Amino acid sequence: MRRCALLFSLVCFTLSVRAETLHLYTWADYISPEVVKKFEQQQHCRVVIDTFDSNESMFAKVKAGATGYDIVFPTAYMIQVMQAQGMLAPLDHKLIPNLPNIDPAALSKVMDKTMEHSVPYTVAYACIAVRKDKMKGQAADATWAMFDRDAFAGRMTLLDDMRESIGAALKSLGHSINTRDDAQLAAARDVLIRWKKNIARFDNEGYKSGIDSAEFLLVHGYSGDLFQVQMENPKVEIMIPREGVTIGCDEMVIPKAARQPALAHAFINFVLDPAIAAENMEWMGYYCPNKPALAKVSAEFLKNPAITIPAELQARCEVIEDLGPDLAKYSKVWDQVKAAR
Repeated sequence: MRRCALLFSLVCFTLSVRAETLHLYTWADYISPEVVKKFEQQQHCRVVIDTFDSNESMFAKVKAGATGYDIVFPTAYMIQVMQAQGMLAPLDHKLIPNLPNIDPAALSKVMDKTMEHSVPYTVAYACIAVRKDKMKGQAADATWAMFDRDAFAGRMTLLDDMRESIGAALKSLGHSINTRDDAQLAAARDVLIRWKKNIARFDNEGYKSGIDSAEFLLVHGYSGDLFQVQMENPKVEIMIPREGVTIGCDEMVIPKAARQPALAHAFINFVLDPAIAAENMEWMGYYCPNKPALAKVSAEFLKNPAITIPAELQARCEVIEDLGPDLAKYSKVWDQVKAAR
């Protein structure tokens, strides 16, 4: 009996060693645990997830030599940078038969329209949310000018993201989030410094629990994150500022240094399955540009302003672009904002 038990243990150990492991590098709360579990069962593998809180921090880590990631989930503008530096592997479309499910409208917003190196995963917005029950008689308004309200001083947050927060200031002034104009950037810097006096901090994670608990009354955040909070707390109201917002298309890419490229292709194909995409979409609160999946999500999900923006407002929204050498102008503005007292 002991011999049989020992043999069984050795077999299990051998299988666990041989089981392939897929390493994902993505944003927090960005893949349904149930979807991950289903993939592990289908492929008899293990999935390990590491997270980042900005494209810049992700890029710095991977560029510095972090290896072992099989799929990374950057925003479209950062994919341009990564591809230009030879960091991405080409995709084998034969291994991703679900690629036709991708909505052509999403492909129109990204540079890699033929999905040579990247596949759209979500389309999201950086918008605002308020605790409508704590406004103390002040009506909330769908405008970036909300950050000028002294009544909420110390109870607001802005994203700790250079392009998103400078973009919000630029939009508040009627400028493009991708402007190269020095005068427009200087004006946006002054707006951000003014807003900074009212906010509690620049923040990429704590705003979610903060708006839920009413520690914060107004936050700048990602639509899917805010949708997740709202699903648990209906007192949180999501608003899309009428001046326009940034549209982010996060995509799946396979680094050249990936150790499990075949398994990575299998995962991309798996999450593009309509039923899986619908399940994943409703769990994380982000719109997945998967046309057949839309028929499988609830009508309530599609009504949420974090998911569907009216056409007239969409016209004032922009995708963040790679600015090349002009990115240094934004870095200078961001440093000045962070240094301001």
